[in-house]
Amino acid sequence: MEWMDNSFYAFAALVIFLAIALYFGIPKIVGKMLDGQIQKIADDLAQAKKLREEAAALLVEYEQKRVAAESEAEGIIAAAKEEAVRLTAEAQASLAELVTRRTKAVEDKIAQAEAQAISEVRARSADVAIEAARLVLTDEMGKKGGTVVDKAIADVSNRLN
Repeated sequence: MEWMDNSFYAFAALVIFLAIALYFGIPKIVGKMLDGQIQKIADDLAQAKKLREEAAALLVEYEQKRVAAESEAEGIIAAAKEEAVRLTAEAQASLAELVTRRTKAVEDKIAQAEAQAISEVRARSADVAIEAARLVLTDEMGKKGGTVVDKAIADVSNRLN
């Protein structure tokens, strides 16, 4: 019995082990476990694919929002530039109007001061002329007072008749 050595016993034990494993359905259990693992991996892959698609959709959405935000920012910048140009034009017009009003006010004050100065010069000239006439008349009356009065009375009587 040479053939019944340790190898034979190991082979027999293996055959018995496999028979017991088949009897208790271990290959089915292992197959179910493997099928469960395969299904879990397939579910994980499907979920990963779904998450990837959602991420791609979010990326597209955020890209659209970014483009819209950039467009809106450009619109805001353009509106701000237009407003700045408009305000600059209004400020220049307002400044020109202010300068015109101030110039007119100064010219009016100058004209008023000039008119007042002319009026004062005329009044002073009239006062000087009256004083000069008074001095001349006083001097004349002192020298020829009686003749001038007689002549004036004669002139009045001629006119009344």
